[in-house]
Amino acid sequence: MIGLTSGEEELYRSLVQLTTARVEELVERLRRPRVEVVAQLEALRGKGLVLPTGPEPDAPLRPLAPDVPLGEALLRRQEALEAARAAVNQLTEEYRAGMRRHDADHLVEVITGARVLRERLRDVQDGARVEVLWFCRANPLAMLGQDNAEEFDALARGVRYRAIYERELLLEPGGLEDIERGVRAGEQARVLDRLPVRLAIVDGRTAICPLVPERESGEPSAAVIGRSQLLDALIALFESYWRISTPLRSSAPPVDGLTADGYRPDPDEVRLLALFVAGVPDKSIASQLGVSRRTVQRRLGDLMTAAGVDTRPGLAFQAARQGWI
Repeated sequence: MIGLTSGEEELYRSLVQLTTARVEELVERLRRPRVEVVAQLEALRGKGLVLPTGPEPDAPLRPLAPDVPLGEALLRRQEALEAARAAVNQLTEEYRAGMRRHDADHLVEVITGARVLRERLRDVQDGARVEVLWFCRANPLAMLGQDNAEEFDALARGVRYRAIYERELLLEPGGLEDIERGVRAGEQARVLDRLPVRLAIVDGRTAICPLVPERESGEPSAAVIGRSQLLDALIALFESYWRISTPLRSSAPPVDGLTADGYRPDPDEVRLLALFVAGVPDKSIASQLGVSRRTVQRRLGDLMTAAGVDTRPGLAFQAARQGWI
């Protein structure tokens, strides 16, 4: 037992079973030398586990509840264990940093296979504490958006997600719905015509970057990159694309998305505007919304009228200014 020797523990258990007992009773019960029992009783008294029942020198002894004195010992042991664990983690990081400076094999790990890549993506998200960054290109190599349950777990525990999607991905069946589901859960999403690579960066300490641009006949491979100037360059690349990308928001209309005359787009119009501002062609918008191209054009015309503009660029500007998307 933590905080007690085996002899002290046995003596304490005997006293608990007897409720009260004199020294001679304990000596007889345990069949130990009297000097040893007396020494162990003094140790138990010092630890707050035994008290005499009266002021007499030979007064019977009674046990005290162990939770407070032993709980404090357990807490001290746990604190020492946590300190030791932190020291081990620090030494491990120092070791890895030293190895990276002298051995490139510790800087970049190459993994192969869709299953291995998928599991690594899940593992790094499970370990995320601050922020996850994504470059999401069309035709995923290892994990579809709807399969990434780890994102929602991370968002629920306060991890920030920023994702940039290729425009083509919005046109894939179910693509826009998957993105909207993430946005409603708290993801910050943006869109661009084209992204240079597929990329995931977790907490600014680990990046995963597939080594082939598209799925080929063989298994995909990816580089897992640790803290280094290469990782710093990938983070800078993400931030540069984030600044020039177009925000994507949920189709749920914002509470304050009102014009001067009180107009507020309905959910279908918000979804239409999100696709329009993202640069999706009318024909593809029509396909996503399940309407005709002429209906899309008519609805955009109605929105231009509501916004008080007569050009599509003006509508895009006013939609952002009015908080419609």
